[in-house]
Amino acid sequence: MAAYDGLPAPVRQWVAQAALPWSPASVRRIWSKSRSKGLSDAEALSTLAEAEARTLARDRQSTIFQLNSLT
Repeated sequence: MAAYDGLPAPVRQWVAQAALPWSPASVRRIWSKSRSKGLSDAEALSTLAEAEARTLARDRQSTIFQLNSLT
């Protein structure tokens, strides 16, 4: 819980509404990398959302493949 509490407020708010159960370490890594590139808070949060969307799309594709292999 301390790792979560140590995240910046905008990141904690993003994690609270995220579709996936992100680890504080993963979120901090993406956030820090984005901010080190000079991105604003809003742009860094957008980067987190894009990472989540890619993960969800990959999971969806994997599920479709698994369902197709059963038939």
